[in-house]
Order: sequence, then C-alpha cells, then structure tokens
Amino acid sequence: MKLAVWDTYVTTKEGGRMHFDILVPEAITDPAVVYQYGRDYLQSRHQEGQELAARECRFCHVEEATAPMVAAIGEKGYFIVEMEGC
Repeated sequence: MKLAVWDTYVTTKEGGRMHFDILVPEAITDPAVVYQYGRDYLQSRHQEGQELAARECRFCHVEEATAPMVAAIGEKGYFIVEMEGC
C-alpha cells in the first residue's frame, strides 16, 4: 500500500511546536480530509483548536506502508508519525 505523507507543524497551546506526519492512502488527495485527521490527532493530544491548514500541513511525498501503518489505517483511516514535541 502506498501512503501520502503530509508534513505537519503545529504551535501548541503552551507555545511549543509539534512536528508530525499524517499518513493516508495515496488515493486521498483532499486536504480537508487530511486536516480533519490532523485535528482528530491533536484532540487526542489535548491540543484541540490549534491551527491546522495548508501553511501547517503540506503533502510531502509517497512511501510504502509498514504492517503497523496498514493496521492503523484500517482502524482509523490514517497513521501519525510523531517527530517532535508530541
């Protein structure tokens, strides 16, 4: 399975920075869908309401999914790779 990687940066409520990737099936190209997944993730990290739009979240590249990624996508529709401040 090929996944589209959306590179995402968000300023936290505390003023820090979160950097994470939102991975979705390659066929999902609607930014609104990806942004909603990002907002769902932010809510799970108690960062709901933080800005998430094109400036903070951009398509980056396509990569091959691993087994854990495929499982998460089957369950939630997306997979998050936490990179900084998450």
